[in-house]
Amino acid sequence: MVSSTRDISSVHHQSNWCNWKRVSAAGLVIGSLTKISILLQMQCNSSTTLFSFFLPRPPTSSFISSSSSNPKSFTNCSQSSNHNNPHPILPSPDSHSHPNAATARIPTPPWVKGPLRLQPHELANLSNNPPKPRKPLESAEEKADKALTAKESGVRGKKAMSKIVRSIETLPGNQQQSPVVVDSSSFSLGSSDSDDANKKLPWVREEKVVRYRLKKDKVVTQAELVLDQDLLERLRAEAARMRIWVKVKKLGVTQRVVDEIKSAWETNELAMAKFDLPLCRNMDRAREIVELKTGGLVVWTWKDSLVVYRGCNYEVAKNSGISNMVDDDIYGIPGEELSLFQREGDRLLEGLGPRFVDWWMPKPLPVDADLLPEVVPGYMPPSRRWPPYGRPQLKDTELTSLRKLARILPTHFVLGRNRRLQGLAFAILKLWQNSNIAKIAIKWGVPNTDNEQMANELKRLTGGVLLLRNKFFIILYRGKDYLPSEVATLVSERETEIRRCHLDEESSRKKAADSVHIVVDPSLNSSKTGTLDEFRDIQNKFGGLVKGKKENELQLEAEKANLERELRIQERKLFILEMKIENSMRELTKLNSEWVPAENDADREILTDEERECFRKIAQKLRSSLVLGRRGVFDGVVEGLYQHWKHREVVKVITMQRTFTQVIYTAKSLEAESGGILVSVEKLSKGHAIILYRGKNYRRPQKFHSENLLTKREALQRSILMQRIGVSRYSLFISSM
Repeated sequence: MVSSTRDISSVHHQSNWCNWKRVSAAGLVIGSLTKISILLQMQCNSSTTLFSFFLPRPPTSSFISSSSSNPKSFTNCSQSSNHNNPHPILPSPDSHSHPNAATARIPTPPWVKGPLRLQPHELANLSNNPPKPRKPLESAEEKADKALTAKESGVRGKKAMSKIVRSIETLPGNQQQSPVVVDSSSFSLGSSDSDDANKKLPWVREEKVVRYRLKKDKVVTQAELVLDQDLLERLRAEAARMRIWVKVKKLGVTQRVVDEIKSAWETNELAMAKFDLPLCRNMDRAREIVELKTGGLVVWTWKDSLVVYRGCNYEVAKNSGISNMVDDDIYGIPGEELSLFQREGDRLLEGLGPRFVDWWMPKPLPVDADLLPEVVPGYMPPSRRWPPYGRPQLKDTELTSLRKLARILPTHFVLGRNRRLQGLAFAILKLWQNSNIAKIAIKWGVPNTDNEQMANELKRLTGGVLLLRNKFFIILYRGKDYLPSEVATLVSERETEIRRCHLDEESSRKKAADSVHIVVDPSLNSSKTGTLDEFRDIQNKFGGLVKGKKENELQLEAEKANLERELRIQERKLFILEMKIENSMRELTKLNSEWVPAENDADREILTDEERECFRKIAQKLRSSLVLGRRGVFDGVVEGLYQHWKHREVVKVITMQRTFTQVIYTAKSLEAESGGILVSVEKLSKGHAIILYRGKNYRRPQKFHSENLLTKREALQRSILMQRIGVSRYSLFISSM
């Protein structure tokens, strides 16, 4: 009860203290408001001048009464301030209870965003954030003057430099102002220069010329020309519902495909064919081939499929036979207008051989090289002559230009076999009289085609230059030293004529020499040096020695020379091997001198048989192990042993050495370097396992690296040198056998 009364008294005391603070704060606010109201009254009163500041201050009560006696002026002032203020002024709840309350004009400090004049009975509504005042717009001259001093982002780029240049050009000193010229026909602003006058206004847009891609004209098919429209629509509706087709493979429309289509016509008037590469890329050409080989009409095409109609008079055509696979009209539909490219291609290929009807690319149809003769009697490669002061090889630029030229040329031949290409070579030579390049395509679907063998065979038969070879095309250039047949005939005739002239001159010279008799004095000693007599004397003197040797002696001397040469080669190889072994031994000795093996401690712990067996079983169950590589024992291996011994007493080291003596040597080295105890050496499926016990009195060393062992890099170098010496000695042993 006493504690509760104390609490109540303390709370009452705290509330009195807070009320007293509020009263004192209100008194201070009222005093400050009174002083501010006096100043505002002096400013707002229109009859009061600046001289009124020097008059004696009236009492506060009189000022308040005067201001209260004329409330209209104050309300007008407050209303004008509320009109420009973003915050509306709300009346105070105490203003109705005190109608005669004194009013005051209170200025707002610059850091307070509120009304400039606020009456005591009015409150500012601060619920909405006031809008930010807009900055006054700068004139063009101020912007131009500010262009050099304003900050530019990215001052090292092209955009920033272009901005700086534009800002300099827009400075007031650089601008030439001109009067506005008003014309009845046009309206232009700017200087009198022609460039400024020709500039378009910003709201005038240029008319963009849009070039649309021209659509390919639809080809009128033979079915649309022959069949009625109602029949064609009925056939197309039935074709869209078909789900059984004949598969056309890479070989094209072969006789098997034609037979399958005709067998389908026996039960149905329509037959569907679905094409594989390459004919699926050119369905217009596929339609022409099918119509040509089957005698039907293609009525519907969709992606890589087409439907063939057998025709109204199919029975009559079946009895009379329509299997004219290749007729005179191999160039297209009768009455079809061929382009200039097709006409020139046909003229170029005319007389070279039969055409390939199953060609999958646009016309003209190339020559089928498989139908040309395999062997041409009396065929010889063409004669070639290098141009005078010329280079027969092609430069890189010439090779590139020829490949670009060959890309737009039509295909001349289609080839499907690898050997026996004399007929094709003869046709290529005939083509080279009108064209520099021969373009050969390789047939699709033909088994065992080898474009490399084809290209080598054609190069050997024609002597041309291979521009391109891949699994699709072989392109041959006739070469700079190629001579057409007519030119080669003229050259050979000219050479024969010149040779005949030389013979005539020689015969006439001999006749003239025989007709003249010169008296020679035998007493004169004439020299035989460089004459025919000297040559004959040498032949008579030494010719018998060469003829007297037998064939066996010549073979023996040749074999002896070969053995001497082989012996010199082997001696050179032996010298190189010995030098390699010597250098490797020198480097290995230097590394071995840095490695000082540690000796076993004389005072070692002794393990009983039971302890060894226990440690061996523990090590066999361990999953973690330390693998020993080709470097052997180095400081990193010893550090790894210490890391294993940190967590367990036994460590298992796995080595891949083959001989058991090397394994024992490695185990003793690990025991000596680490200070542990060798438990056992176990044989594994791959390699051996060395089990080491750390000892009962084991203490973790402060330094893991041993100064007497090699580093990891030195150990690898030592292993490489040992391997190099072994290989060199083995090769030396093999060569000596």
